[in-house]
Amino acid sequence: MNNTFGQYPARRLRRMRADSFSRRLMSENQLTVNDLIYPVFVLEGENQREVINSMPGVERKSIDLLLEEAQELVDLGIPAIAIFPVTPSDAKSLMAEEAYNPDGLAQRTVKALKEKFPTLGVITDVALDPFTTHGQDGIIDDNGYVLNEITKDILVKQAVSHAQAGADIVAPSDMMDGRVGAIRQALEAKGFVNTKILAYSAKYASNYYGPFRDAVGSAGNIKGGNKYSYQMDPANSDEALHEVAQDIYEGADMVMVKPGMPYLDIVRRVKDNFHVPTYAYQVSGEYAMHVAAIQNGWLAEKPCVMEGLLAFKRAGADGILTYFAKKVAYWLKEDSKI
Repeated sequence: MNNTFGQYPARRLRRMRADSFSRRLMSENQLTVNDLIYPVFVLEGENQREVINSMPGVERKSIDLLLEEAQELVDLGIPAIAIFPVTPSDAKSLMAEEAYNPDGLAQRTVKALKEKFPTLGVITDVALDPFTTHGQDGIIDDNGYVLNEITKDILVKQAVSHAQAGADIVAPSDMMDGRVGAIRQALEAKGFVNTKILAYSAKYASNYYGPFRDAVGSAGNIKGGNKYSYQMDPANSDEALHEVAQDIYEGADMVMVKPGMPYLDIVRRVKDNFHVPTYAYQVSGEYAMHVAAIQNGWLAEKPCVMEGLLAFKRAGADGILTYFAKKVAYWLKEDSKI
């Protein structure tokens, strides 16, 4: 202990915790609505909604119903929405052509959102797993290995198609080498100089993604396969810094750590080392665990959810993708009236 600090009883650390006003005055981190990004799943059709059994309270929605929900988000002040399309089986292929279809589900969703809510930030997922018959994030060879260069070329087409539809932020989540630089170069060449790139720079080969794969309909395609050859090893921390550095060098405006809570040490290292806008994704498995414990009465919903998200802020995250975003925004609004 540094001897320049006062010693007990001259210094009582509990003294500042004794009153609400002093606890508020010395609070180091705060969670606000400005920290929230709401991930949504969109499906084809009209007036369609489907429950996701592994994610209670989260639904797949058709564009018309998503627009209704987007009005809620705007009214609550949530800055951005991240869209994930549910691709019909007959639109999937080995070469993922649907990923860059200008009339594809993701592209139509972006157009509809930006037309009705021009100030709502729209983030699109740039990856091929919803569009491939095998559920991998890229094009595979005869041995099942994901090929980097041809995958990168298709990702560029996909990102440009999203920008053309009006996406504010394209978010490559595929973990191919060099894809950020290629996307940035293409966006510049097409005149989309203000389209932002949120790179999933430190995306781990995690077991917490299961409910998400159910939600977008890729769980059945991957059939027990894995993504170890391109997503990161959960054992590695230094490697994440190399991935982040590369993406920043190639033109990423923001970087992402995924999953969230099991990797808060990575969030802190990224923020301390690079001082760039840093985001984290509280993924489907994290959400499912919370909800299961809450529904069983083992955890209190609001205090546990808020504590968990505050941990993201304490670790250095500037924003959080979370399926709790809408609920948290309501809580924050209610608390502001107290």
